[in-house]
Amino acid sequence: MYSITRHRKPRWLATIFVALTLSCALKGAYAESPAPGAPENEEAHSEEGHIALTPDQIKHAGIAVDRVGPASIRETLPLYGQIVPNAEREHTVSARFPGVIKNVAKQIGDAVQQGETLATVESNESLKSYPVLASLSGVVTQRNANVGEQTGDRALFVIGDYSTVWVDLSVFPADLSKVRVGQSVRIVNRDPSITGEGKITTILPVGSSTNQTTTARVLLDNPDHRWVPGHFVTAEVVLSETEVPTAIRDEAIQIVEDQTVVFVEGDEGFEARPVMLGRSDGQVSEVLKGLQVGEAYVSTNSFTLKSELGKEDAEHGH
Repeated sequence: MYSITRHRKPRWLATIFVALTLSCALKGAYAESPAPGAPENEEAHSEEGHIALTPDQIKHAGIAVDRVGPASIRETLPLYGQIVPNAEREHTVSARFPGVIKNVAKQIGDAVQQGETLATVESNESLKSYPVLASLSGVVTQRNANVGEQTGDRALFVIGDYSTVWVDLSVFPADLSKVRVGQSVRIVNRDPSITGEGKITTILPVGSSTNQTTTARVLLDNPDHRWVPGHFVTAEVVLSETEVPTAIRDEAIQIVEDQTVVFVEGDEGFEARPVMLGRSDGQVSEVLKGLQVGEAYVSTNSFTLKSELGKEDAEHGH
């Protein structure tokens, strides 16, 4: 079963790097050991239509090979949203007794552990000092405490635990009937290499009068703190899933001479195989004709093989 969550480098950078690497690798390898009697313009090709690469060349070019197999095609609803703090994991910390702040141990941005001392206060009544302790582990996001001040009844610190965050998605009235609690959601950052999966936990009962949307809230794990509250994101709510027996990653698909092709690995190297595709969710596609379950195909950086195939065609045209 394929997972549709991917971490990808910026495509333009990957294209330049892989193209240069593959070109250098091919030139170096075949210049050192050309096939006996082989014409110079067929250095990288064991026979017409096939591209033969060594394991080192495949590795340096960043080419990944996968197997054709079953997958789940998702029907999704695209939405936009924003990362917000998980309000259930934000605590305000106040002094237990009124007094004078004698010491402040933590600043905004400092990580704290539950039970750690944030400040020391001298009680106005007993004149004894006592610690103000963190009520949960997290990061100090607000500090309203300075040495010499009276504590009053205000919050001295706010601590946020961002190991989980909320994603508030805006749902327009026409789509509201499609969205329900428990649905899976794929979240994509503005940096497309950062993706995540969560579930809708709440659909708020009150909508926005400004843009006439209703908020669907997703709980998202954030152990590496890659999801920053305040940042905007895109999302895909999974409406349904259909199992198909034969599928490939969309990244494998290329267009060669107006034909949809996939590069398949065989005994003679890689060949461009014409395929007929069916349903797709933008991540994986159903294959109707051209490939069999279990065949090895290039799932990553197949555009480099397309480039090499184009070079062969150009050489044969002279």
